[in-house]
Amino acid sequence: MPQIRPITDLRNTNEISDLCHAKKEPIFITKNGYGDLVIMSIETFDSMLEDRELDTAIAEAEAEYTSDDQLIDAREALSSLKRKQFGK
Repeated sequence: MPQIRPITDLRNTNEISDLCHAKKEPIFITKNGYGDLVIMSIETFDSMLEDRELDTAIAEAEAEYTSDDQLIDAREALSSLKRKQFGK
C-alpha cells in the first residue's frame, strides 16, 4: 500500500529518509490534502529507471517483430556475428 504523508512530515528528515529506505517504494507527499510531491531513495529511483529501460527495450523489440514478422534463430545470429567479428 502506498505511503501518503502530509508535507509537514518533511520537517523530520531522518524519519522520512528511513521510511524511504525501508519501504523501497515512493512516498507521496500531500499539501492541503492534495498530492504535491513524490520522494524516494536513490536505490528505488535507480531500480525504477532500470525497469523502465528494460520495458522500453522489450517494447521496441516487440514493435520490430510486429513490423517485420520475421524471427531470426539465435544460433544463426550468433554464428553470423562471430564470422563478422572474428572471421570464423
